[in-house]
Amino acid sequence: MFRFVRSSILSALCALSAARAEGALQATVPFGGNAYLTTEGAGDGMQRDGSTRWQDAKSVFSIYFHIDRAAVLDLVLRLKVPQGESVIRAKVGEKAFDTKAAGAEVHEVKLGQVEVKQPGYVRVDLQGVSKTGPVFAEASELMVSSATDGLKLGYVKNNEGNMFYWGRRGPSVHLGYAMPRDKTIEYAYSELTVPVGEDPIGSYFMANGFGEGYYGIQVKSPTERWILFSVWSPFHTNNPRDIPEADRVVLLEKGEGVRVGEFGNEGSGGQSFLVYPCKAGVTYRFLNSVKPDGQGNSIYAAWFGEVGKDGWKLIARFKRPKTDKHLTGFHSFLENFADRNGYLGRRSLHGNQWVCDTDGTWHEITKARFTGDATAGGGHRLDYAGGVEGKGFFMRNGGFFGERVPINQSFQRESTPDAKPVIDFKALD
Repeated sequence: MFRFVRSSILSALCALSAARAEGALQATVPFGGNAYLTTEGAGDGMQRDGSTRWQDAKSVFSIYFHIDRAAVLDLVLRLKVPQGESVIRAKVGEKAFDTKAAGAEVHEVKLGQVEVKQPGYVRVDLQGVSKTGPVFAEASELMVSSATDGLKLGYVKNNEGNMFYWGRRGPSVHLGYAMPRDKTIEYAYSELTVPVGEDPIGSYFMANGFGEGYYGIQVKSPTERWILFSVWSPFHTNNPRDIPEADRVVLLEKGEGVRVGEFGNEGSGGQSFLVYPCKAGVTYRFLNSVKPDGQGNSIYAAWFGEVGKDGWKLIARFKRPKTDKHLTGFHSFLENFADRNGYLGRRSLHGNQWVCDTDGTWHEITKARFTGDATAGGGHRLDYAGGVEGKGFFMRNGGFFGERVPINQSFQRESTPDAKPVIDFKALD
C-alpha cells in the first residue's frame, strides 16, 4: 500500500514537472528593437548592431517587453566586458540586483528573479556601478524565462523588414473620417489640441490628411514646431531627384515666412512648412482644399489658425500634375519619427471635423475608423490607443502604457453643430 501511494505521488509530481516544462517560457529580447538610452551619459548610446556600450555611470539603458498576465520572471543578460571587471545594476520597479561581470567574450550573467503582479509592459533598467576597465560592458540581449503557465511575451523579435527601427519608433495610429459619399468635397476643416506634456521631440500630430498628402504639426526640438504641409508627386519614388519634370509638384504660392522644398524616403513630392510657436494645451484649426484646375492638374492649398482668433495664415498652394480630382481620404494620424524617443508617449485630441462640398455646403464628420500601421498590426508594439474623449476623438502612442485600445474599429463622437466653421472662401483665394 505504501509503495502504491508513493508511486502515485511520484507519478503526479513527474506529470506536474512535465506540465511546467511544457508551459515554461524562454525568450530572448534583442536590444536592437527593444532598448533605449533613457538617461544619457557622456559618449554612450546604441551601436549599429543594436548592442549597448557604456562608460558613464549616469547612463541608463532600458529594455521593454510585454507580458499578458502576472508572472515570476528570471532575467539573464548576454554581454561582454572588453577589459577588467564591472558591476552592473539591473532594476525592475523597486527591485534591484547588482551583478559582477568579466570576460571579453560574449557570455550570460544572471540578474535575478522578479515577480510582476499584473499584465503590461515590464521595464528593465541597466546601469553601471563600478568598473576597472574603460567601459562597463557591451550588452546585446536580455533573456527572459518563466514557469508561469501560458505566459506570452510581446516585443520586437527580429530585424526583418527593418523592424528594429520601426519597432523602436513605436506604433503609428490613424483616424479615417467617414465622409458623405454622394458629395464632391473641396474643403476639409478640423481642430487639433496636444495636451500639455504630450509633445516629445519626434512627434507628428497630423490633423488633415488627404489622398495625396498630409498637413499637421511636427515637433522638431524642445522649442521649434513646424506647421507642415506636403503633397506627393504622382511619380512613385523615394528620391525626389528621380522625379521627371512633368511629374513634379509645383509651388504656386506660399505664405509669409513659409519655407518650401522637397521631401523623400516615404514617397516624394513638394513640401512646405512654417516655423511657428505652437504650444501644448492650445487648440489650432486646419483648413485645406483640393480642386481640379481644368487642365489635367489639381490645386492643393492649406491654411492655419488658432481657435478663438480671427484670420488664416496661408501655408502654400501646390499644383499636382496628372491629377484631376477633388478632396478624398480625409484622415488624421499620430506618429513618432525619432526612433531614439520611441519610449516616450504622445497624445492628440482631434475635434470639430467638417467638410465642404463644391456647392458650398458644410457636412459635419462625427464617425472615424481607428487603425494602425504594421508595427501595431503585427503585434510588435502594443502601446497604442484611440477613441472618443469629450466631444472629439483622441489618439495615443508610445510610452509603453498598458491601456491598449484594439485597432480596426469605429468610433462616433458627439455632434457639435454650433461649432460649424464660418469661412469666407473668396477672401482666402
